[in-house]
Amino acid sequence: MAKLTKDEFISALKEMTILEVKELVDAMKEEFGVDPSAVAVAAAPAGAEEDAGSSTKTVVLKSAGGNKIAVIKILKEVTGLGLVEAKGLADNGGNVKENIPADEAEQIKAQLEEAGAEVELA
Repeated sequence: MAKLTKDEFISALKEMTILEVKELVDAMKEEFGVDPSAVAVAAAPAGAEEDAGSSTKTVVLKSAGGNKIAVIKILKEVTGLGLVEAKGLADNGGNVKENIPADEAEQIKAQLEEAGAEVELA
C-alpha cells in the first residue's frame, strides 16, 4: 500500500461525511490505542484564543436534547446530510458547520436551540 502524503490525507478527509470521520476516529482508537479527538480537544484552547477576533465560527452540537427528531430535521436542512448522517450527528454531537460567518452561525445555533439542542459556537 502506498503511503499517503499529509495533503492527500487531508483531501480525503474533506470528502468524508461526519459519520465516516467518526468511524475513522473509532478505528484509530482501536488500532493504535490513542484517541485522536483528545489531541484536538487539548489543542482547542490555543485555537480559541486565535479565533477570538475572527468573524468565522464553528457550530458545535453538544446534545440533541429531548426533541431529537426536530434537531435531525434541522441538521439535514442546514448541512445537506442524509438522514443516517444527520441522526449520527444528533446522537454523537460534533461540528455541524465549520468556518462560517458569525451571523450564519448564530442563526443555526438559534434554530437548534429552539428545537431543544445544546449548541455552542467555537
